[in-house]
Amino acid sequence: MIEELVEEYFQLDSCNPKPQIEESSSPPPPMERKPLPNHLKYAYLDSEQQLPVIIANNLHQEQEDKLLDVLRQHKKAIGWKLPDLLGINPSIYMHRILMEEEIKPIRQQQRRLNLTLLDVVKKEVTKLLAVGIIYPISDSQWVSPVQVVPKKSRMIVAKNQHDELNSWRVCIDYRRLNQATRKDHFPLPFIDQVLEKLAGKFHYCFLDGFSGYMQIHIAPEDQHKTTFTCPFGTFVYTRMPFGLCNAPSTLQRCMKSIFSDFL
Repeated sequence: MIEELVEEYFQLDSCNPKPQIEESSSPPPPMERKPLPNHLKYAYLDSEQQLPVIIANNLHQEQEDKLLDVLRQHKKAIGWKLPDLLGINPSIYMHRILMEEEIKPIRQQQRRLNLTLLDVVKKEVTKLLAVGIIYPISDSQWVSPVQVVPKKSRMIVAKNQHDELNSWRVCIDYRRLNQATRKDHFPLPFIDQVLEKLAGKFHYCFLDGFSGYMQIHIAPEDQHKTTFTCPFGTFVYTRMPFGLCNAPSTLQRCMKSIFSDFL
């Protein structure tokens, strides 16, 4: 699958450098439902129960109906899978990777992976490549190794109902790149001050940014710096990945510019 996607990318016309992802007419596979605390429950925006949302369990029927009506009207703003991520318009904001002066690029070698972790990386690369979040590159001055770390919630490799390994997180070791990156000191909010604003309120809404970092495009001239190497080749991110030192500041600045009227 990876080889086919890479070959398709390099066969594209030079005037259309990014693959066009066609939407599938087949229904999406059933989504995995995680257990919820007692005060929350799942509700659905469609009759086939393919578009779940999480709402409070103690709403009156009228309140629940009004809430679901609003969500249904704006369901295009909600993402359930990676192809749903249209991302922030680059004209509004993009992530930049500015380097310190007199820095020499560093090309690191790939790291060894056992067969289990190799399969984890293969699934992740295939998924990101298929939706255009990464693309193959043949040469780059900056190369960082891929690494696989256990998710905080689980330490044992297990397969979900789709036969996918889901207890590991694939990320890139950008420590050497981060050392050479000029730091962005945009302030992050204090949690206690955020909580103070909620005091005395009866209702609040929690919006979880699905793959929030990957909503933000990377400036084209800086994309090559995100190059990572793995047993399946070298690839570049078009969206902001986890692990870049200035990613939190970029996301906070972007969210503040969009939601400034509510902050």
